[in-house]
Amino acid sequence: MAEEKKVLRKGLTTGVHATLAFAKALEAFLITKELSITKINKIDNDDLDVTKGCEIVVSVSDKKNELIISTVKHNAQELIIGTNKLYIYAGIGVGVVTKKGLKIAPNYPAINPVPLENIQKIFIKESEQYHNLVLHCTLSVTNGEEIAKQTANAKVGVIGGISILGTSGIVKPVSSTAYIDSVKTEIEFAKQNEFVPLIFTLGNSAFRVSKEKYDEGQIVEVANFVYDSIEISTNLNIPKVIFVCGIGKMTKVYQGFKNTHNRFGTIDFVQLKKDIKSELGYEVDIESTKTVKGISQELETLGLVDELYTMIAKKANEQIKQWFPKSNVEALILEQSEVTGW
Repeated sequence: MAEEKKVLRKGLTTGVHATLAFAKALEAFLITKELSITKINKIDNDDLDVTKGCEIVVSVSDKKNELIISTVKHNAQELIIGTNKLYIYAGIGVGVVTKKGLKIAPNYPAINPVPLENIQKIFIKESEQYHNLVLHCTLSVTNGEEIAKQTANAKVGVIGGISILGTSGIVKPVSSTAYIDSVKTEIEFAKQNEFVPLIFTLGNSAFRVSKEKYDEGQIVEVANFVYDSIEISTNLNIPKVIFVCGIGKMTKVYQGFKNTHNRFGTIDFVQLKKDIKSELGYEVDIESTKTVKGISQELETLGLVDELYTMIAKKANEQIKQWFPKSNVEALILEQSEVTGW
């Protein structure tokens, strides 16, 4: 009997959850005319998302001093609908933008345009029967400042907590949409701040070595999302990208893996053996090594390891050009770059 395939769970973005909480908080305030606080937990899903399960808190009042606002000084997002006004602040655990290059201008809450637009639509609908209504609202996330430490927020200048994100509203399972969105945000930030070249790193060692040579704002940790990251940089016309990773992952790139995570497949060692034979004139014993690292150690004893690095990097660059002919990406193998100093 065939094993039943697991149905992966989709989720909703922080933006959708914040919007739902705002709708309830606004409704409660308009009924009671008293401070209203609504809490909602972000639905769990099968995506790789550090905000899963987090508690989002929305408060609405006609008195600003009733709200607990972030200690990071910032301007409120102001929504004016006829004679009615809504001021939105970052509460505790929601970040404040402090640098240019993001979708939100500096000194405003890190709430993306789509969630803001949806909050505005709700405010328009619910306040149309009122005149001269002035309300204040905070969006907060419990432990948001701690959660943000697992994101790139601080690097791109979002201080004090996480961002309220969302475009389509749906988080697709296993696509790791949130991570790719984060990568895109970092690339856009680097472009706006004219960081050249951009450094894509895959793995902790590549990131550590890159930090010794470049400003951290230039470095984007792309995890296993090689194809997606290069696609974003190409579409944004980034003038120069250096992609650095270890020899094992780089071998996957040259063999056409768009994502280098093991769940997407393993290295074809038979093909690697053929390529080494064709390019270097040496036949490796893949049965005794089983890893690219092991092959490199075997070739190092013969004085051929530099040739191996060069071959794999060359083929990886050729593969990237096949994917994106207009890309400006140079793939470098970490082990070789540490020796040459790039």
